Amino acid sequence: MFATAVRLMAKKPKPKMKPIELNTSPEKTQTISRAIFEVVKEHGPLTIAETWDHVKGAGLIGLSSKRHMKILMRWMRERQRLRKICNHDGLHKQFLYTTWFTKPQKTISSTPTTPNSIKP
Repeated sequence: MFATAVRLMAKKPKPKMKPIELNTSPEKTQTISRAIFEVVKEHGPLTIAETWDHVKGAGLIGLSSKRHMKILMRWMRERQRLRKICNHDGLHKQFLYTTWFTKPQKTISSTPTTPNSIKP
């Protein structure tokens, strides 16, 4: 038990993340963030790559690169316009971005239970 306490105390704490400061003008930031929000809202939970494909297809002028889009999406998460969910599939994790207003898709079981099939 003492060794565990020493090991935990020896670890450095996670550094505090400062708020993201965008270099683009507020008007351009608002235009780009609205477009990203509409893409995520329309096409459901998306990965970064899928979001980038949809945004490129929309022909957004102010967005310069995928890195710029990722920074904007992190900024939108900070302001709670988007949320990030983790989809586990065994050892594989997939991070999806969705809006706060969409309900998560529920998995439907293959064998539905009815009140008559339950035995007391």
